[in-house]
Amino acid sequence: MIILGKNKALRADIIMLIAAAIWGFAFVAQKDAAETMEPFFFNAARFFIGASVLMPLVWYLSKRNTTSIKKEVSTKKLLFAGTVAGLFLFTASSFQQVGIEFTTAGKAGFITGLYIFFVPLIGIFLGQKTNSGTWLGGFLAIIGLFLLSINEDFSIEKGDLFQLICAVFFAAHILVLGYVAKRMDPLKLSLIQYIVSGFLSLIVAIAIKENIGWDAIIITAVPLLYAGVMSIGIGYTLQVIAQQHAKSSHAAIILGLEGAFAVLGGWLILDETLTTRGFIGCMLMLIGMLLSQLLPNLSLKKAT
Repeated sequence: MIILGKNKALRADIIMLIAAAIWGFAFVAQKDAAETMEPFFFNAARFFIGASVLMPLVWYLSKRNTTSIKKEVSTKKLLFAGTVAGLFLFTASSFQQVGIEFTTAGKAGFITGLYIFFVPLIGIFLGQKTNSGTWLGGFLAIIGLFLLSINEDFSIEKGDLFQLICAVFFAAHILVLGYVAKRMDPLKLSLIQYIVSGFLSLIVAIAIKENIGWDAIIITAVPLLYAGVMSIGIGYTLQVIAQQHAKSSHAAIILGLEGAFAVLGGWLILDETLTTRGFIGCMLMLIGMLLSQLLPNLSLKKAT
């Protein structure tokens, strides 16, 4: 049973690493799409694409009746959990896509990755214990964020601020999934949160009179398909599946590696570069993220 448990945990780690890589390169697609498609319409389209990719699989598995007894929960509970997850996903994705127009893909990825710090921080308010490594890691991450995002006149770019807000909501999303993914069918849960996020994005796009039409979809087809099929349809589904067998704080550190992949993707595809100051900031943020989860307990009880 111990070996089986370790195998499940290792498999979950590998799945989350794949999701992090997919998301990291998705920042490139999102940055490219920001040039030709408005943010809420883009998010609506990619969430609906992701739902369309997942829907046939959910239908097929439902017909085969492969759902375990553990996953058999009432439709009401499933809809409620999916809606809550969808609300957090919609909010985080909205800030992310609006903000990415005003920053680079690499910076967006790294700042978003601060949810590694916010997950245990929010956990404190939920009655969870944390360790001193979290505070040391958070301090380094904040210094790194300052070097990466704050200008010499001590102002922060609007896009970077939006990514920081986005990180808080992604942290909440991870905590929600950490609780419900172990209790419900992960594929059905994923499908519901995509549909909720898609409809909310579309409602906002219509309300603020974004340019909604096929022309924008056709022009943005390649990054939209990647963001819809890979980032939403595959990436977020892998996250839900993996979090059945991983603690939220542990999941956050692996998923947070999307920041490194975002910088790599920005460099390879968009020819983005970092100043020495920005590079040092990224390294401090990465070290802080790692320390917040990996540093042995020095004085406080270990996080649960």
